[in-house]
Amino acid sequence: MRAPQWLNDAVFYNVYPQSFYDANGDGIGDLKGIAAKLDYVVEMGYTAIWLNPIFVSSFRDAGYDITDFYTVAPRYGTNEDFAYLTAEAKKRGIKVVLDLVAGHTSLECAWFQQSAKPEKNRYTNRYVWSNSVWDTWGGNLISGYSDRDGCYMKNFFYCQPALNYGFKTVTEPWQLPMDHPDCLATRDELLNVMRHWSKLGADGFRVDLASSLVKNDPTGEGIIELWNDIIGRYKAEYPDNVLIAEWCNPKRAIPAGFDIDFLIHSGLKAYTTLFRYEAGTSVNDEFNHGDSYFRRAGKGSVDEFLPEYLEHYHATRKDGFISIPTGNHDIPRLAFRRDESELKVATAFLLTMPGVPLVYYGDEIGMRYIEGMSSKEGGFNRTGSRTPMQWDDSKNHGFSLSDTPYLPTDPSDNAPTVAAQKDDPHSLLNHVKALIALRKKHPALMAQGDFEVIATGYPFVYKRTAEDETVVVAVNPSDTPRTVTLPPIGEVLLQSGVTASGDTVTMDAVSYLIYNL
Repeated sequence: MRAPQWLNDAVFYNVYPQSFYDANGDGIGDLKGIAAKLDYVVEMGYTAIWLNPIFVSSFRDAGYDITDFYTVAPRYGTNEDFAYLTAEAKKRGIKVVLDLVAGHTSLECAWFQQSAKPEKNRYTNRYVWSNSVWDTWGGNLISGYSDRDGCYMKNFFYCQPALNYGFKTVTEPWQLPMDHPDCLATRDELLNVMRHWSKLGADGFRVDLASSLVKNDPTGEGIIELWNDIIGRYKAEYPDNVLIAEWCNPKRAIPAGFDIDFLIHSGLKAYTTLFRYEAGTSVNDEFNHGDSYFRRAGKGSVDEFLPEYLEHYHATRKDGFISIPTGNHDIPRLAFRRDESELKVATAFLLTMPGVPLVYYGDEIGMRYIEGMSSKEGGFNRTGSRTPMQWDDSKNHGFSLSDTPYLPTDPSDNAPTVAAQKDDPHSLLNHVKALIALRKKHPALMAQGDFEVIATGYPFVYKRTAEDETVVVAVNPSDTPRTVTLPPIGEVLLQSGVTASGDTVTMDAVSYLIYNL
């Protein structure tokens, strides 16, 4: 296995910094707040934290529009606060991974301000520009920003100009090849950013839009070559650090040098068939109401997930891992129109699959997607998944003492909180905690354990194997009881709603079973 060995029993916790815990009372979560909650992270069993961007930003896209890659945004604290956080995390055996926005900056970034000037300078080609303000390349470039005679390429929103790593295929005079000195200088700058934060204690990076850097690259050969170069040089200095791709195509991301690739809502359809809606569609559509597999309506099909998943799993398992997260800041929460029983079955699946699991903050208590929220910092319909962590029933659910928090918390009388679930042995929080402990105790359930499908449909049954241990997992997310013949049951590790008679198992509606052979 090429990936760092510590990933084998790792469980990541995704912390959205501005919404996790406000230590100074200004209404916005901060680094000192995250440090103050490290004991909670340890208690839950998480071994690593991924932080969404913490850098100086114009915050038109919630920090994914970076103005200064080398400095913590004042609302989160200082570089010294980050160093303190990583030091405290390491004392507790926790890794800290940063979000690396490699493909673009904000408009206010000093590099872009220099690049936008008419006169030539060292940053002229740091971004992708056409040679004329009238050449918008079929409407794909932004015109009229400055007196520079040209249009810049955006990477996502208009406020995120694309850094220039070159074009795999050059079709226009203004397009630079990947080996142009100015494109190679962009690579070197990115590597310097990675070194800077690693020296301050970062244990690696999750790379935003990892596949977007090289343009005119339909086969992916250019982007794979680029990342192999950057990651190769970085790993020569920090061999035990992790690189995680937001690529959604493990067959490309792992050969490009990444240790983990997220299987999420964009790219492959495998994830949406399990949990979510199609990218670009309404959160209110029928797909989200009942056609995904992990809903009690029982209208989904794991057969839509498996072929694509297995193709990528078998192609990459010797070198890296696939991560199927509970969610992230871009999609409706796992609890969206699911009850606690459904969430328990879904998390039983997510925390027993191969690869490296990730829990989005608040999903361990079933925090809800809040519909109809006004957009905040470019969140739009994503804003409802970014509300503050709900710690207890005090002001702002314990997130902040401010009268004007970053976002409001769940207004429901029964809003889930850590405090309400902590001492309840049947709570979702303690269910997730038990699953994490189970995963870390049994090698078969760790990232590298083998995976074999036993039965599809409802229930979905699979086995995990490592060393001399085999663990069988059966999940029935549907509202219909099912009877299934399973391999002989040894020790039951965790279950809900299951009755066994010999090798015949009756699974109640929305139930699961995890056992040793």
